[in-house]
Amino acid sequence: MNKLLTCCLLLLTFTVSPALAEEWRTIRPDVIYSHKAGMALTYDVIRPTRNPNGAAVLFMVSGGWVSIWAPPESVVRPEQKNLNLFEKIVDRGYTLILVRHGSSPWFKVPEAIADVRLAIRHIRKHANDYQIDPDRIGVCGGSAGGHLALALGTMGDDGDPDAAVELEKTSSRVQAVVAWFPPTDLRTYVNHETLSKSFPALVFPNDQAADASPLLAVNRHTPPTLLVHGDKDELVPLFHSEKFHEAMQKAAAKCELIVMKGAAHGFPGEQGQQAEKSLVDWFDNHLKTSTPATATDQQ
Repeated sequence: MNKLLTCCLLLLTFTVSPALAEEWRTIRPDVIYSHKAGMALTYDVIRPTRNPNGAAVLFMVSGGWVSIWAPPESVVRPEQKNLNLFEKIVDRGYTLILVRHGSSPWFKVPEAIADVRLAIRHIRKHANDYQIDPDRIGVCGGSAGGHLALALGTMGDDGDPDAAVELEKTSSRVQAVVAWFPPTDLRTYVNHETLSKSFPALVFPNDQAADASPLLAVNRHTPPTLLVHGDKDELVPLFHSEKFHEAMQKAAAKCELIVMKGAAHGFPGEQGQQAEKSLVDWFDNHLKTSTPATATDQQ
């Protein structure tokens, strides 16, 4: 009897549990939003099937402006007791979209910015396909991904109705941003004697550095932005977030800065949990209702 019971339990585990676990989200992998250099630019769409709230959170897959690929099934796993950040986002009802860009060293920072802006346009244009509200899109990332999230927040536009490329007619605006330890001003980093060796995406013409710096693009239409930064970060010092926060205050745009005491370029343990909770709570506070992305004055 015990042996039969054990066999039945094993059969149930392998034939029923995975199916039940999969019910909490659906995955649409490798959606192609553009091509460059003969390669596809892609994102993954992960949608909650329990209580979806209609909003989307985009995560910039970027570290050092290197954009890696991983199976989305391994990122947002079948149901777990201990949720990672991505699973927490989906569990709150958000459609999670993992956005990749043309990767360093083959492509540079300005090209990465152009890629993720194009991804936003593509996602908004296909909002009905993903069952999301095109006026409730948030974006987040850490380090280089945080930089790209801020670039989307500060450099969005309404699209050009006269554009030759159909996708360029669609807005690239977002409605909320969360950035962890982001570089906000690249002017002193571009073609840097030592940093460029570790981060070849920073090797590009100096006269493009200002246009790749979210700090310089802050304006009164920049969406609500949360910054989380460690005060012991030596790779991207805290002043990057402090200056961005100050610029947002001067522009009368909503912004909060959480300083993690003693944290370097990353948040361990309880600080990591705090950072994750703050991220999801920020989107709860700013993506619950529709806010039209139609601001026309970027000055």
